[in-house]
Amino acid sequence: MIHGLWIHSDSWQNWMEVYRQAGYQPLAPGWPGDGGTVAATRENADAVANHGIEEITEGYRRVITSLDSAPVVIGHSFGGLIAQKLLAEGQARAAIAIDPGQIKGVKPVPLAQIRSGLPVLAHPSNKKKAVSLTRDQFHYGFGNAIPEAESDELFERWAIPGPGRPLFEASTANFSKASPAAVDTKNGDRGPLLIVGGGKDHTVPEVVAEAAYKLYADAEATTDYKSFPDRGHSLVFDHGWKEICQFTLAWLESQGI
Repeated sequence: MIHGLWIHSDSWQNWMEVYRQAGYQPLAPGWPGDGGTVAATRENADAVANHGIEEITEGYRRVITSLDSAPVVIGHSFGGLIAQKLLAEGQARAAIAIDPGQIKGVKPVPLAQIRSGLPVLAHPSNKKKAVSLTRDQFHYGFGNAIPEAESDELFERWAIPGPGRPLFEASTANFSKASPAAVDTKNGDRGPLLIVGGGKDHTVPEVVAEAAYKLYADAEATTDYKSFPDRGHSLVFDHGWKEICQFTLAWLESQGI
């Protein structure tokens, strides 16, 4: 299970328990530089700075090579982008990309997404820095579809500083010939892929998730899409997480995995 920008890997705890009970052996490694806890990551923010998409992906490749067999990879936000890269490379048996970060070839850039990225993208110097969200920025980007009190609670529980580099790389992907946000969407030999979109998501508006799904139209491999119209970017760790989690389990079962 691969977390996204600004969220600690411990946010997968509920999912890991459900998947464990379903017979899986879940792992939720952090990004390079992440501390073992939210507090430890906040205390050493510089450790996460200047890590880009390729370096983060390579960290998960190393985890996968230590396993006995190819895993299912489940990613949220930028974790969803990384999950797609790993699947296309043949590193994973199947992948689930939830509100996935923008891969190369996705063209819509809604205003809500621009506003969500401004804490990083408004200052070019942030590319090599670690950036933290404020409580209000978190509420806009993650918690806009839930009560503000719950958003504030999630901010205190799971929010961590994140590297600015992945946002700069994703935002310029369509202008780069060798973008680390590129995914081989035409690979027909990969395992099945599920893309999930949230209808109220500001950080990755659903039109972005849908555009990613459409890039796979010519691939012979299974690619499915599921919309949760009333959900925002916090959908994997807010009070409604179990609905998303159970849907992904059912989808994996439908794929014989």
